[in-house]
Amino acid sequence: MDSRYIPVLAAMPAELASALTPLLQRPFAGIISAAERQLLEQQSGLSDKALLLALLPVAAARAYVPISGFYVGAIAVGQSGNLYFGANMELPNQTLFHSVHGEQSAISNAWLAGETALTDMVINASPCGHCRQFMNELATQGELRITLPENGTQGLSHYLPYAFGPKNLGINYGLMQAPKFALSLSSCNPLTQSAVEQAEQSYAPYSQSPAAVVLETAEGRQFAGRYAENAAFNPSLPPMQMALNAMMLAGVEFDQIDNAILVETEGAQISQAAASQTALASVSEVTLTIHNAKLA
Repeated sequence: MDSRYIPVLAAMPAELASALTPLLQRPFAGIISAAERQLLEQQSGLSDKALLLALLPVAAARAYVPISGFYVGAIAVGQSGNLYFGANMELPNQTLFHSVHGEQSAISNAWLAGETALTDMVINASPCGHCRQFMNELATQGELRITLPENGTQGLSHYLPYAFGPKNLGINYGLMQAPKFALSLSSCNPLTQSAVEQAEQSYAPYSQSPAAVVLETAEGRQFAGRYAENAAFNPSLPPMQMALNAMMLAGVEFDQIDNAILVETEGAQISQAAASQTALASVSEVTLTIHNAKLA
């Protein structure tokens, strides 16, 4: 078990700590299935939001915050009933726009796991404007509920009235439910093909510039990130940051990166190359390999 979870478990009610310990002792990447969630409720005596609020310190424990020292934990609840943990991440010595917010982290965790709709976000601190705008990009933003420890549960519209989103720009779908891109790239490298498949699932309705990053460790573990665009542009989440955040949630140190690949499209309006190289260089000496795919 990661040592960061030990003080968190010690501060929990004994019944919950006992039920949660086996889940944290396995390789834990911040996902609790609907069945495991139900078992936690039964064993701990906590249900619904009470359980989720009690689990927030587990999410926050994964945060990587060398600049702010401020730990944000978030849990996204999928329509499947699965729980997806998220935490904020800051890259050392880099400008703050390279940061990943806790809510972005939890949403990315759910999206990469194949979840297509979220019903709730549970957060240990009030979402900043950046995160409110990012959540507004979700296909299910109209029904999304936000729960805070001291403020109870409110709809996203409570935190973001008079919102500007995809429909204002003529997009009738949202993040996690967008149509796939069709990309072609001639390569026999399985890691490169994996990056192409991830890039095809990018959410880039405004720039039409899909991109994805796949990071591989020496042990062969892979962590992916897809480009997630936003109607307000600035809360858009680059693929490298998403991939690094996935590593962080899994408890894998950045110095374990052995290979890094970026796939983007030829002649795209937006290139992720420079930003991805800068972000990777802040935590690893590995050179980023860049491939340009053709957009069908």
